[in-house]
Amino acid sequence: MNRYIALLRGINVSGQKKIKMADLKELFLELGFSSVVTYIQSGNVLFESNKTELNDISVTIHQGIAEKFGFDVPVLILKPDTLELIYSQNPFKQKLEKGAIEDKKMYFTLLESAPDVVSVKELENASFGDEKFAITDKVVYFYAANGYGKTKLNNNFFERKLKTKATTRNLKTVLKLLEMSDLD
Repeated sequence: MNRYIALLRGINVSGQKKIKMADLKELFLELGFSSVVTYIQSGNVLFESNKTELNDISVTIHQGIAEKFGFDVPVLILKPDTLELIYSQNPFKQKLEKGAIEDKKMYFTLLESAPDVVSVKELENASFGDEKFAITDKVVYFYAANGYGKTKLNNNFFERKLKTKATTRNLKTVLKLLEMSDLD
């Protein structure tokens, strides 16, 4: 069996697209996945499957949510080693370790597909004050200096500018998902 992490975008946010985690876990089991574990209410699911095609898994879950709950919810599927690589390549990691930046203000906007190259260059040449980010093909590493609740550089901003679907998780959630996925 292969272990995966599903990141659902936009559920249980501001009373929108409400799904109880017990119901979500049940859906995953109904879809044929095993060892299903959820983490917090924002749509983080660890599970196992004998399937290997990430897009097929994503489509299966997306369709299952639409049929059972009536919501159009983007689903990003990652292997734990991919999330580990994303975490380890964080360009802000040294500053975090030295305490030069606050860990509670570190975010990972995970991208469904590689972003538009022209848009990346435009964003990299713009200034956003104290807020800093670095963009790769898989993730936007984002330090929200003034807090995520106050920034204009939120998930919707990066989706719109980079022309790809995305979902954002904070550092604490990324670390917890990595910890939970290391069940060997």
